[in-house]
Amino acid sequence: MARGYKWGLGLVVPAVLALGWKYPLIGFVVPVVVISALVTSRFRGRFFCGNYCPRGSFFDTWLSLSGRRKRFPKFFRSLKLRIPVMLMLFGFMALRIAQDPGNWRHWGLVFWQMCLVTTIIGISLGLLFRPRSWCALCPVGTLERLIGGGRSPLAIDSTCVACGICESRCPLQLPIVQDRVAGRITAPDCLKCDACLAACPKKAISHT
Repeated sequence: MARGYKWGLGLVVPAVLALGWKYPLIGFVVPVVVISALVTSRFRGRFFCGNYCPRGSFFDTWLSLSGRRKRFPKFFRSLKLRIPVMLMLFGFMALRIAQDPGNWRHWGLVFWQMCLVTTIIGISLGLLFRPRSWCALCPVGTLERLIGGGRSPLAIDSTCVACGICESRCPLQLPIVQDRVAGRITAPDCLKCDACLAACPKKAISHT
C-alpha cells in the first residue's frame, strides 16, 4: 500500500502535463526533480525515486489502480540497455534546447515535452507489465544508480525464511532472497520504497 502523501504527489505529473504546454515555465519542475534526485543519490542511492519522485508516486498510486502485476523482461534493468536509452534521451533534449538556447520559455517547453514523452512511455509499460516498469529504464534512475547505487542498503536479518514474498512485491523485481546471506539488499537499484518491508511476514527487512 502506497503512503498517503504519494496520492497527492502523484498529481504533480498530470498537473505539469496539463498546464506546461500553455505555461512553459512550469516545465522547470522537471530539472528541479532531476537535480533533487541526483543530489540525494550521493548519500542514499535511489531513495528519492522510491519516496519522493512525482512520477514514481503517480505509478505507485493512480496507475497501480490498473491492477497490472505482470513481470517485465529482466533486460530492462541491464545497463547495456539503460545507458544507451539515457544518452539518447538526454542527447535529444540537449539538441532541442540548442535550437533556441537563450529563450527560457523554450527550455521550459522542452522539459515539458520530455516529461510528456517519457510519461506516455511509462504509462504504456505500466499498463503492459507493472506500474513502475519505466523506473527500471528511467535515465535519471540510471544516473542515480551510477552515482550512489548500493548506498544506505536495507538490512535483512536472520529471521528471513526465504519465502519470496518480498520479491513478489518489489516494484523492480529485484532478487532479494539471495541477499539474506549478505545480510543486506545488495541490488544498486533498490528504491528503499518499503514495499518489501511491508510485505515481509517475519519483519526481517529493515532500514540500516
